[in-house]
This record gives sequence, structure tokens and C-alpha cells, in this order.
Amino acid sequence: MESTRELLIALARRYAFADLGALAPGEEIADVCEFGHRLLALDAEDFAAEARSVPADLRRRARACHMPQTPREQPRGALDSLRPAYGLLLEVISVRWHRRELSPMIAAVHIASEYLPLLAFEPHLGHAGDPARWPAGLSAAGSRFGVIGDRECDHTKSEQSATNRTLRVAAEPPEGWRAYFDRQHSQVAGALATCVAGCRNPCTAMDWIEPEPRADLQVRARTALAFAETPLVRLRHAAPVGHGFGVPSPEEVLDAWERSRAALDKNPVGAAATRDDGFPLPGLPSLFSAVAAAPIAPATLLHGVSEHVARLLGRL
Repeated sequence: MESTRELLIALARRYAFADLGALAPGEEIADVCEFGHRLLALDAEDFAAEARSVPADLRRRARACHMPQTPREQPRGALDSLRPAYGLLLEVISVRWHRRELSPMIAAVHIASEYLPLLAFEPHLGHAGDPARWPAGLSAAGSRFGVIGDRECDHTKSEQSATNRTLRVAAEPPEGWRAYFDRQHSQVAGALATCVAGCRNPCTAMDWIEPEPRADLQVRARTALAFAETPLVRLRHAAPVGHGFGVPSPEEVLDAWERSRAALDKNPVGAAATRDDGFPLPGLPSLFSAVAAAPIAPATLLHGVSEHVARLLGRL
């Protein structure tokens, strides 16, 4: 019995929530393990799902990373701020690295790259890209944002479609809202970054931001776009979660990150990636913090779930 319990506690401390949940001696432990597995799998739609066996503080922190499933759902979770979600992403990346689960680790890096521009815009928007709260200035006179077919706009056709949809999706039923987040919201993030940092024919879409803070945002948004094109993010296309069948080795991941750090080191924001901040991919939390213009550290949410499960097992 003692050796079995020690094995189960070891699984909890290795964040093996799926395996432990299948072996769990009791509904309460299985419930907490399911909660932990959703977090590790970045299943943001279900972070707010009822989990009565989970301590209230852990549920509250998970809800801060939750993506609302209807236009009017409260609280707004990750649409209020992406900073808790990026803390969780960093924790997931670290856990996956130490477990040598490199394909899901690269998938988490890819997710971080897709929404990074919204992290840059958050101080200016006052939220994290909530389609129910876009500033009126995005649609001001002379703005091409969301105008489909405008050849002067630097957005791709798919980005034009996504930006057009984002301006009206808050009035759609829950099914349309969820479909938009599944397929188009990340494109809106990239489109916003293009508007402020890469447009060859600027319109009035960004005039709601004063020139001085806009210049700062331009550097942070340009760095977010550059991160999406780094060798590290491109590794996703060599992994089963991408378009191929190979899995990168730890050495390949570290090499890709070193080349990414060199590519990002073009301005003070990108230079943050060159810091040694003790993370498995050194400089990644510092880079996210610089883009966000706010401190972002790896969360301790998964660790909290792990310790709670270990305590429950210790009482058996």
C-alpha cells in the first residue's frame, strides 16, 4: 500500500494528471486530476468548468485564463487580461520541457506567438482584445480596418475577413462567437500588429492612440510579429502537431531558440530575449514581459494542483 501511494504521489509531482486520474483511488482525486489535465492541455474553453473538489483559489486562477464562451459571459477571463494566460503558458512550456514532451511544448510556444500582439495592445485597449469592447477609433472615418476588398490595406484576405467579423461578432449567438474564436481571433491579433507596426499605407485605424505611446507600441508589436517568424516557432512545422512527422530533440529546440534570440535582438524589446532569467528557454519570460510592458512570470497553477493532489494522496 505504501509503495503504491508513493508511486501515485510521484505521478502527481510529475504532473501526470491523465495517468493519475485513471488510477485515482476516489472521485475527489480523479476530479482534481481532470482539472489539472485541462490546464496542462491548455483547454481554455473548459477552465471554468465546475470542479468542486478543487480549492477555490486554484479555480479562481484558472478562470482568469478562461476564454468566455458567449458574448456576454462574466467574468471576461482571458479577454480582460492575457497576462495570467501567458503565465500559464510559460508554466506549461516549462513542465513539458522537463517531461521531454517537446511536441506539445512547441505547440504551446506556437499558441503564445499567435496571441502575442494582443499582449502588446493590452495596456492601450484596457483589455486583451475583447470583441465586445473594441475602441470606436478602429472604425473611425478613413479607417480600412475591417473593410473587405480594400486594396490599399496591407491585411491579407483572411485578415480582412477576420477583422470585419470581429467588429460585429459580439452581436452573434454563442455558436458564432465560439466559431470566431476557433478560427479568426488569432488572425485579428496579427492584423492589429500589422496596422501599428508594418502597414505600408497607414489609415486612421490607429489614430486613437497618441503618437508617443503609439511609437512604443510599434516596437513591441513589431517584436511580437518577429517572434512568430523565429526558428523556434517554425519548429512546429516539423512536429506531429504541425505538418510533418518528426519530433525535435532538446538540442534542436535549444539551437532554434538561440538562433531566435539572435534574430530578435534588434531593439530593446527584442533584446529582452537574450537575458538569462533561469527559464528552460532562457529569456522567454523576459521577452513576453517586454512585449507586454508588464512583468510576466511562469505561473504556479499546475504546481498548486500537483501539491493538492499529493496532499490528498498522503491522507489515504
